[in-house]
Amino acid sequence: MSKELSSDLRTQVEKGIAILRQGGIVAYPTDTVYGLGASTNMHQAVERIYRVKQRPLDMALPLLMANVSQIEDLAETVPIVARKLISQFLPGALTIVLTTSPSVPDIITAGGTTVAVRIPAHPIPLALIEGIGVPLVGTSANTSGKTSPLTAIEVYDQLGDEVDLIINDGQPCPGTASTIVDVTGEVPVVTREGAVPREEIEKACQ
Repeated sequence: MSKELSSDLRTQVEKGIAILRQGGIVAYPTDTVYGLGASTNMHQAVERIYRVKQRPLDMALPLLMANVSQIEDLAETVPIVARKLISQFLPGALTIVLTTSPSVPDIITAGGTTVAVRIPAHPIPLALIEGIGVPLVGTSANTSGKTSPLTAIEVYDQLGDEVDLIINDGQPCPGTASTIVDVTGEVPVVTREGAVPREEIEKACQ
């Protein structure tokens, strides 16, 4: 587990890993906003994420990974342009949309052909992912349509006791969502401009 974590945070993360392994759901801070996570291989836990967030089942869920090899496992292909973006911006606040591999459950992709992936630049989600050994659902810890929370208290205000654990590192998240780039077509498309400016994405894709 990351040396960056205090003993209190290590204890919280260890509890979170145990909960996720048992099919529970956990809220955790990231380098963007608070996330709400479940193990990708726990179908009922992923269903619960949709229910707790009141998120429509036709809206796919983004995934957080700890390393590039996990991205390669979940994508049908990782095009050269995606590798450029991964090399330059990950770990960080960039989400890349790739063509999904058959190994990704339909409940994650909402039955679609793409999967959104990111490697966060934050020790807590990375420790959770490493602890459970699979990618982590990386959706924001809010009720759908409401503001994404930046603190543990804001998560509780929206989701209350519906979450099995809210990991609290005592600091607000930065607050700017990740930039989303779809690389499934011939030309990369920025579908949401967030923490990484569009100009930097375009420059990296050249």
